[in-house]
Amino acid sequence: MRFKNWVSPAVEERVLTQYNWLVQNKDNLKLGYGSDIGAFTYINAKFGVTLEDFVQIGSHCSIYSVSTIDNKEGPVILRRNSRIGTHSTVMPNVTIGENTIVGAHSFVNRDIAKNVLAFGVPAKVVRSLSEEEIKKTEEEIQ
Repeated sequence: MRFKNWVSPAVEERVLTQYNWLVQNKDNLKLGYGSDIGAFTYINAKFGVTLEDFVQIGSHCSIYSVSTIDNKEGPVILRRNSRIGTHSTVMPNVTIGENTIVGAHSFVNRDIAKNVLAFGVPAKVVRSLSEEEIKKTEEEIQ
């Protein structure tokens, strides 16, 4: 079991956590059990960021619930057991489905369904995950 001794990290406003990731607007961040966030990831939770249980985010990612470049805002939801590859960006008003894998260096600007592999700029669904792939990842977190 990957998260046997998991403890929710202390999160302070605009201060690196013990795992070297940072949150702005921390009161609007919801961390589910077993959340795993890589070093140097930035999360802006002004309009809400929810990480359900067992979500993994790679290092150097950016999660935005607000974008001043294009004036978009809205909650970001990463569903149970979704995984975001290193150096990826998730924009406002995006939900990433349960068990979904987003490949490294992806730009996610719209919802991604559950149980799929997606990547690219912008991120697009490449294929569905097989039942075997889904079962394997579910076994890892139990």
